[in-house]
Amino acid sequence: MLPALSMHVVSEADVKIVPIPILSDNYSYLIIDTTSNVAVAVDPADPQIVQACLEQEGVKLEAILCTHKHWDHSGGNKGLKKLNSSCRVYGNALDNIPGLTNPLSNEDSIEVGRLHFKAFFTPGHTVGHMIYLLDGKSIDGPSSLFSGDLIFLSGCGRMFEGSASTMLASLDTVAGLGDETLLWPGHEYAEDNLTFAAEIEPGNDARESKYVWVLQQREKKLCTCPSTIREEKAYNPFLRSHSSDLHQALGLRRELEEDWNHFRARVLEEVRRRKDQPNNNEIQNKPKQLVSIIRYLNIKKDEGLMNVDLLRSPKLLERENQQFRKCLLMHHESSNKP
Repeated sequence: MLPALSMHVVSEADVKIVPIPILSDNYSYLIIDTTSNVAVAVDPADPQIVQACLEQEGVKLEAILCTHKHWDHSGGNKGLKKLNSSCRVYGNALDNIPGLTNPLSNEDSIEVGRLHFKAFFTPGHTVGHMIYLLDGKSIDGPSSLFSGDLIFLSGCGRMFEGSASTMLASLDTVAGLGDETLLWPGHEYAEDNLTFAAEIEPGNDARESKYVWVLQQREKKLCTCPSTIREEKAYNPFLRSHSSDLHQALGLRRELEEDWNHFRARVLEEVRRRKDQPNNNEIQNKPKQLVSIIRYLNIKKDEGLMNVDLLRSPKLLERENQQFRKCLLMHHESSNKP
């Protein structure tokens, strides 16, 4: 039986992409060539759930694409391979991927049926992190990026095994892909990430409209992927190290004769520092987030779909202070008065 979270299945021509929610907030993915009924799994950390999805779809697993060594991405490799003995396990050898059979280098190609992938070496989160790009030309649709813990909707992974400069180079790899490329990240962090983005760049209108949409999706227990690279460039602070608006919001200036990429790495490092050590008091001076939520609550009230559970999202509550929560609850109570 698959998890209760509704899956946003995307089909392009003869290819089907199935996000599989696992663990607390991870995503595995099945990419299926429906003409030959073969599939590729990305980061199948729970082999039983992924196997159930394979059987439900009636397809044969040919390959596992593993983005990195962390157990919540690679922990199911061996178990799933036992159930599908002929499948190959791809990843970077620097990361000691469990069950690895086919080590990859930067820009190596992988072909399964009509599916054509290119692997990119993107260290920073781990020393051997890889991302996988499904070529849209082979499927008559947009390309799709399976990004693991490099980049999420409005976020990026922690820099556990790399410098800010290393992570910047990896993020630039993503930014260099086509704007219409679909982004399929390794975690459902959208709500929390957009909340943080509002704290450091409160005047970003693209972020505000995306946040309202994300709340709608999560209330319906729908996943928030895919976004596009174009969208991420508009509101993801980790892809905006070049933005003068972000520089101003962070209070950072480029030093005289400072190398541009060195400055951008400093910007990225500061954004990461603030994300890792949030200052909840800042939200008292950043009303944009409250405006977004109140606007959304008014929409739901007009639709007759007000649901107090929206106000109990653990991810959101973790980042709110007592005053902010009180404002939200007071608005909910006043909205439901006759």
